[in-house]
Amino acid sequence: MLTIHDLSFAWADGTPVLDGVDLAFGPGRTGLVGVNGSGKSTLMRLMAGELTPGRGRVHAGGAVGYLPQNLPLGVARTVSDLLGITPAREALHAIERGEVSEAAYADVVWDVEERARAELDRLGLPEVGLDRTVAALSGGEAVLVGLAAQFLREPDVLLLDEPTNNLDREARRRLCDAVVAWRGTLVVISHDRTLLGLVDQIVELPSGRVFGGNFAAYEEILAVERSAADRAVRTAEGDLKRQRRQLAEARVKLDRRASYGRKMNETNNEPKILMGKRQRQAQETAGRHRNLHEEKVEQARERLTEAEQGVRDEAEIRVALPATTVPAGRIVLSIPLGPLTATDHDISEISVDSVTSGRELERLVVKGPERIALVGPNGSGKTTLLGKIAAHTRAAGSSDGVFVPMRYLPQRLDILDDELSVLDNVRAVAPEISVNDIRAGLARFLFRGARVGQPAGTLSGGERFRAVLAALLLAGPQLLLLDEPTNNLDLASVRQLGQALSAYRGALIVASHDLPFLESIRPTRRIDTSGLVSKQLDG
Repeated sequence: MLTIHDLSFAWADGTPVLDGVDLAFGPGRTGLVGVNGSGKSTLMRLMAGELTPGRGRVHAGGAVGYLPQNLPLGVARTVSDLLGITPAREALHAIERGEVSEAAYADVVWDVEERARAELDRLGLPEVGLDRTVAALSGGEAVLVGLAAQFLREPDVLLLDEPTNNLDREARRRLCDAVVAWRGTLVVISHDRTLLGLVDQIVELPSGRVFGGNFAAYEEILAVERSAADRAVRTAEGDLKRQRRQLAEARVKLDRRASYGRKMNETNNEPKILMGKRQRQAQETAGRHRNLHEEKVEQARERLTEAEQGVRDEAEIRVALPATTVPAGRIVLSIPLGPLTATDHDISEISVDSVTSGRELERLVVKGPERIALVGPNGSGKTTLLGKIAAHTRAAGSSDGVFVPMRYLPQRLDILDDELSVLDNVRAVAPEISVNDIRAGLARFLFRGARVGQPAGTLSGGERFRAVLAALLLAGPQLLLLDEPTNNLDLASVRQLGQALSAYRGALIVASHDLPFLESIRPTRRIDTSGLVSKQLDG
């Protein structure tokens, strides 16, 4: 069991994240869901012991394993280091060399390499060597090695934060198989519907409600609740309109009655004291009627407010892209491909020599407003190709290069300065834009009021993505390079991002394993980096 009691947490600047959370996770699989910024990753870091709560406590009845969204990938680290088996391997190798120190025998695990190799093979990494540097791994390979590390540890409680990020279809299948085979307590944050379809229950943040069943069952419950809430809002709106109409009609009647009373007083020869008494009585009656109707209007308004609060707040990013239209046929990018290799990267070279079918690409030429889907299995070089394009500088007079304003969204979202606010990060990328225009633009990405001053280092994964995307798009690029842009986004934001990019009129190159998302942006061409074969898509 892992239990959470009265847990509260706020960032150092006072920004609240969680307040009074009470939860319990037992054996089985739990999906942790909620919109971006609801505190999912923060809660998981608290459960893993990476953060200290401001109030309350977390108690785990056993060892806890944790796979974060972004693994610490040092340039000098190896796969062995990431697996956590380097000391055991060094002790084993020392003993094999004939050393008989007490320290070596204390650290040795005799079958450590066989077990590590078995886990890597199970997750589809038979070619990844234990001494390979982490920097040489693709994003998906790094995630799989991180998963293998947790499976080797065999913790009692396993916490996974967006484990399908950067994984191709086959790798996701292997991950799902491993999740189904897990026999301990597992808590997973994900926007992958297939993975969430394997859980036994759903926990929703920030409400803390627990729903039995998988994500499909959870969505069915939400649909019923949303329908009931929408009906309540419509009923309350109708009631408010009716009460306002009745108030207006009552005022007209009271005004007519008051006018008639004044005329009668002017033509009546009754004593003034009697006429004054009758007038005061009429005014008091009119006041009571007016107050009664105004009270009913206020009550109707309160019922509407209450009904609106019952509707789930599923705010989505509203990406209003600048005027970035590129005329059809205009060349925005032209670079020679040649061999594409990264330092210490032992993937197969991407070159014309490796092409066995299709149209060979000796040169990559992109014309506006082309939409290119970059596909291929983990380790096939999608990120390498995007990095080559992003780093390409155009020499004076050269026919090679990028000919329009370009922006690049990397996988690891490392273009933000964690010490700077969201606003100052955007200003650093787009200094020519006024502060007021930046604030207006950030509001479309759900950063409003004081939140624009929040330090980037305190953002959740989804919030960080929105901040990076705002910084890129507000700069007005005519060529966008996106590397796995749906990582860490909730399902609503993935849908909205797809809708926004489908309206984008610049040139677009997107690397993604999220096939529904790729379909939503309506690509005109696909490049498969496993053989660097370019295929023109119909339509």
